[in-house]
Amino acid sequence: MIQVAPDWSDLERFRFGDGPELADALLALVLLGTKTATCWSFADGQQTTVGKQMVACDSRDRPRAVIETIRLDVCLFSEVTDAFAAKEGEDDRSLTSWRRAHQAYFERNGGFDPEMPLWCEEFKLIAEIAIP
Repeated sequence: MIQVAPDWSDLERFRFGDGPELADALLALVLLGTKTATCWSFADGQQTTVGKQMVACDSRDRPRAVIETIRLDVCLFSEVTDAFAAKEGEDDRSLTSWRRAHQAYFERNGGFDPEMPLWCEEFKLIAEIAIP
């Protein structure tokens, strides 16, 4: 088992999604073990590497979980698989649902193209951080 950094407060912090409701909903899926993957536009740059640990925060920027990247690939939106969509853990976990939600997300955040490249990350939950 990989150990959490002795002082996770030094790890990079981030929030899932693009707003408070989505951040909390996606974080809840991570804490349940349902969400083990995420993606973002290739244009936003490589935000992690395999083996990197980061702290996922809730909508109020409170640290809630330590995750570790276990896989990172570049994939076209149109080539995302059923398996990856299921690992994202959202809605009914189908590729159809994933495409609908992610198209809307990318349209809200700079543009969408079905041939746009994405960073596709798989991660594992290392530790849940209790709210003090």
